[in-house]
Amino acid sequence: MGHHSTFKPDFKVPYEMQVVYISYGKCLSRVTLPLTVEEYQVAQLYSVAEASKNETGGGEGIEVLKNEPFTNHPLLGGKYSSGQYTYKIYHLASKVPAFIRLLAPRGSLEIHEEAWNAYPYCKTVITNPGFMKERFLVQIDSLHTADYGDFNNVHELPPEKLKIREVVHIDIAHDPVTPADYKLDEDPTKFQSTKTGRGPLVESDWKLKVKPVMTCYKLVTCEFKWFGLQGRIENFIQKSERRLFTNFHRQVFCWMDRWHGLTMDDIRAIEEKVKEELDKQRNEGEVRGTRADSD
Repeated sequence: MGHHSTFKPDFKVPYEMQVVYISYGKCLSRVTLPLTVEEYQVAQLYSVAEASKNETGGGEGIEVLKNEPFTNHPLLGGKYSSGQYTYKIYHLASKVPAFIRLLAPRGSLEIHEEAWNAYPYCKTVITNPGFMKERFLVQIDSLHTADYGDFNNVHELPPEKLKIREVVHIDIAHDPVTPADYKLDEDPTKFQSTKTGRGPLVESDWKLKVKPVMTCYKLVTCEFKWFGLQGRIENFIQKSERRLFTNFHRQVFCWMDRWHGLTMDDIRAIEEKVKEELDKQRNEGEVRGTRADSD
């Protein structure tokens, strides 16, 4: 993306702040799990549906607008072209940093998420058309492979993008989680599956000893044009994604006995039921789930 010298904010700010910053960052998170790639497809979709319920209530949360098959949408250089398309809106007011809440007009804190899930590859695009418009985009490219997380360039990045990529290895068992996020029944060092016998993940090198094993390679690309806050926003996005990936995959593992044995038909039925529950929950009760850390 080039620099846009003619950019004008849609809201009034002091003249000296009307400077455009364009940040283009790539962070690759590698999350290794004691699952097969086939199991993870069901595990992920089940856990997304369950986690959505925990984040919805009191006027906030997740609204599912579309969940339907797609074809002829080439992904990863044309290797994948069909799968399931979802379009969701996240109603977020309490879940963004205070400094963004102060700037944003009331009602504009909605994040739109489009996802093309051509498993084992998935592309997710996150935007904020109500406030930041074309000035903000987060794209997550996920690829799931049966390895230990040691594949160097699964996303086939060109050399110039590979050079700026930062790699983060996430350990679901031993990476720190905040006290607010910690739950005993979602601790992989304590959980053992009664259905599969897998777990607990106690040893520091558990990744090298488990069978089966797979890794989620999640390439997060952030693009935004902002006035003077780009460092804080970039830091917030990176922290938020790492927190999300860590907590979510702890749940995926510790909820194994709930999803293990389900079919994709079961998952679609669960998703339809959850959509109805989300619509009801969002319009009543209290705000639930993860809130932004204090700024």
